[in-house]
Amino acid sequence: MTIRIIIADDHPVVRSGLRALLTSQPDFEIVAEAANGEEASTLSVSQNPDVILMDLQMPVVDGLTAIRRILALQPEVNILVLTTYDSDADIMPAIEAGATGYLLKDAPSESLFRAVRSAAQGEVVLAPSVADKITRRLARSAMDSLSLREIEVLDLAAKGNSNREIADKLHITEATAKSHFVHIFTKLGVSDRTAAVTAALKRKIIRLNH
Repeated sequence: MTIRIIIADDHPVVRSGLRALLTSQPDFEIVAEAANGEEASTLSVSQNPDVILMDLQMPVVDGLTAIRRILALQPEVNILVLTTYDSDADIMPAIEAGATGYLLKDAPSESLFRAVRSAAQGEVVLAPSVADKITRRLARSAMDSLSLREIEVLDLAAKGNSNREIADKLHITEATAKSHFVHIFTKLGVSDRTAAVTAALKRKIIRLNH
């Protein structure tokens, strides 16, 4: 399968470099280049690409606005952000706008090739540093949303306490302990106690070494 690609970047040298790099792959076809977000939006409609490589900082219409415009009309298009910026202020809005992935321009060529192929399949692709920032952001969000009592319940569950033992230690009823778990599962997006503890440990909401 040939992957049809649009390159959207306001720097001609960057576009030229990306074109040379990507056309070295037999399954990639560059169908258009855009110098700003407005051109990217227009070309997306006319060319119907599989993947758009989208810079964020561009004149006329920025990349973030372009992502929103394109996906409003063509939700099937996969947009892979390719930028030099990796701050939370850039990453989260792009992901929330619907970008399939987020790569940095210093990514090795093989990583870029893999990312384009994965994006063409609709798979989420994130640069390691970006994935780390998102994980930390989710951890903060989960910690903010969980009450102190819910964190206490999770902490005791992680140490192997049953619902009855948790209730006794927190001086609440067993029914209340179960109710806390229901709320915890909803907030962490999990369906059982083991998954909740695993998620909380991974996000560093609780720790076992204390």
